[in-house]
Amino acid sequence: MEFRGVGLTYPGPPPVAALNPCDLTVGRGEYVTVVGPSGSGKSTFLNIAGLLDSPTSGRYVLDGVDTGPLRDGDRAALRGRKIGFVFQSFHLLPHRSAVENVSLATLYTAAKSRRASALREERAVESLVQVGLGHRLDALPTRLSGGERQRVAIARALMGRPALLLCDEPTGNLDTATAESVLALLDELHATGLTVVLITHDPQVAARARRTVVIRDGFLREVSAA
Repeated sequence: MEFRGVGLTYPGPPPVAALNPCDLTVGRGEYVTVVGPSGSGKSTFLNIAGLLDSPTSGRYVLDGVDTGPLRDGDRAALRGRKIGFVFQSFHLLPHRSAVENVSLATLYTAAKSRRASALREERAVESLVQVGLGHRLDALPTRLSGGERQRVAIARALMGRPALLLCDEPTGNLDTATAESVLALLDELHATGLTVVLITHDPQVAARARRTVVIRDGFLREVSAA
């Protein structure tokens, strides 16, 4: 992902700069953490990077695609193909099994046929096995621990084989030991070549990445690099 002068200002009066124009390049296979206090602009950064919001200035290129000229439908399609999201809240359907929750990730982008449904379920099983939950395929979220639920959410994010995994406080609802196991999983996924951008309040979590970016009062700056 490449930001060139990317910013977002909400119209006034008075205008509010949620993210001031900034430059940032995240190369394929990198692991970058983004830190900053509440209200600093982290959510705005995430929404722009995830193609949920459009910047009001600058140019955002995702995996070689200039996102500026894209129509809403094309942006949604690109988001579905290129980006996986992991949030602090797991956003799992309580009355659906783990494999059903994961397979729903591509329900609206995949072809509608019996064969497509079978392939979608097969891919969901592969994703759950990848995150260490091959033995919990049929379990409901209410029967899973917090760490297991977050692993289901990560498996769901991997369903489309994304180029970029965007994580927003993925350990915020977990105890220390469980958080460590989830972070270790993200380390393993990164080691396979997946690009990871992780937003966090925790400096210890931030320190796991090779690069850290700070957003404060809408201004972005890089503070460390390995």
